[in-house]
Amino acid sequence: MNHHPPDQARSPQPPHVAFVGRANIDITVRIPQRPVPGRTTFASSPATTTPGGKSLNQALAARQAGARTSLISNVGDDEWGIFLNRALTDAAVDVSHFRLVPSAPTGIAIIEVTPDGENYIVLARPPKTELTGEHVRSALRQLRAPTVVTQLDLQPEAVDAVFQHHDAGTLIGNLVPHPTLGATALAPLDLFVSNEAEAAAILGRHHADPSIAAQELRKLGPRAVVLTVGARGAVYSDADHTALVPAQHVNAINTSGAGDAFLGTLAARLAHKVPLTHAVAEGVTAATTFVRVGGRQ
Repeated sequence: MNHHPPDQARSPQPPHVAFVGRANIDITVRIPQRPVPGRTTFASSPATTTPGGKSLNQALAARQAGARTSLISNVGDDEWGIFLNRALTDAAVDVSHFRLVPSAPTGIAIIEVTPDGENYIVLARPPKTELTGEHVRSALRQLRAPTVVTQLDLQPEAVDAVFQHHDAGTLIGNLVPHPTLGATALAPLDLFVSNEAEAAAILGRHHADPSIAAQELRKLGPRAVVLTVGARGAVYSDADHTALVPAQHVNAINTSGAGDAFLGTLAARLAHKVPLTHAVAEGVTAATTFVRVGGRQ
């Protein structure tokens, strides 16, 4: 006989969001100023080694924001890859399509953080761990997640696999599209999310008013656009409105990963059917908290 309370038995599953993209190790050093040629700069504190990569960061943020999350990604079958797999598992992110590739190294990002919280990143990205179209197709077919977030700078076959498979639900794209895809990669999206530098790279010019940049990006085909504008917050533009959602002023400790905290939270809230303007506001709050405390807690 089932003795579970009725409300517990009927408790609905949280919405499912799948992330398609990269994972790597972040090695972060805090420095008093950027090095100059021929001179050594000593770090202000010991280096830290943490899980990283845009899609991994976003999956963790979405999980923290109440979504059920899966990460479709490749890493090396090495010490770092095993470390990342364990971190995702510990955070209750589904790793059924997170592959450890034999004889491949795991990607590493070297992140320098200056006292103003700005970050300077160098990413070593192993070609052997790039996603293939077949991996992406197979994963999405099995996961059947109604919300999918993809990096657009992946190999074209991987991005095309996302577009071909995902014909229902919500499709969110991030980053400057792979050069062979170009701006046409924005057209199939329900939502495109970028920062100002990425928007300028796509549009070919920087707009002083981010609202204009967001509207210009919408002309490339996505149903809606969100443009993150650092300490000012984020601008969203859809068929009905274009508006700035301001951020609370805080003293930033580290801005590295703030955009991923924003996007992961935004995706989770949209998966919960929260209206875009409210989802953007929750994303801004998550990113603001992230930079204030210096990362995930």
